[in-house]
Amino acid sequence: MPGKIVSVTSSSHFSTLLSQSTYTIVDFYADWCGPCKAIAPVFQSLAEKETKPGKLQFVKVDVDAQQEVARKYGVSAMPTFLVIKSSSVVETIRGANPSALTAAVRKAANDSGGSSPAVFQTKGRTLGSSSEPSRPVNESPLAGLQRLIVGNGGFSDIAVRFVALYVISLFAFDGFKAAENSAFNVRARR
Repeated sequence: MPGKIVSVTSSSHFSTLLSQSTYTIVDFYADWCGPCKAIAPVFQSLAEKETKPGKLQFVKVDVDAQQEVARKYGVSAMPTFLVIKSSSVVETIRGANPSALTAAVRKAANDSGGSSPAVFQTKGRTLGSSSEPSRPVNESPLAGLQRLIVGNGGFSDIAVRFVALYVISLFAFDGFKAAENSAFNVRARR
């Protein structure tokens, strides 16, 4: 294999390679496999562009020569690409799918880029809250109750309408008609 792709020679060699880099992109191939040959230039191109020593490496495993490694990772179709991070598989691509392979490699390359960890890239959240705070920081704890009592359509408005409609309909001969025509009717035009 030319360039930046390492060919696996044994199971122990593969284990050593996994320990040398944060991410390892593995191509399980066979010499007789047509789709493997078709996607090989894409894998080679990605290896040349994205290899980062100690962070991201590209490895090829011949399934006929290294059956033990292929069996360990459950490879049953060729080509199969694995994205391995710190000795555990994070993504599997079966078949010659250049766009999926490119996306997986770019994702691994971005993650291994050496920037700050993903943990510190968002502003954070408080347990039990949405993205916005439940109340402004400088607002008093009783402001919500005050809005409920005083505000338009608040508790006081609802209570006054209920009592007024009850009294009007109680003392009218036609309670339903009186409530409909009342100024306290919610549906009445003001």
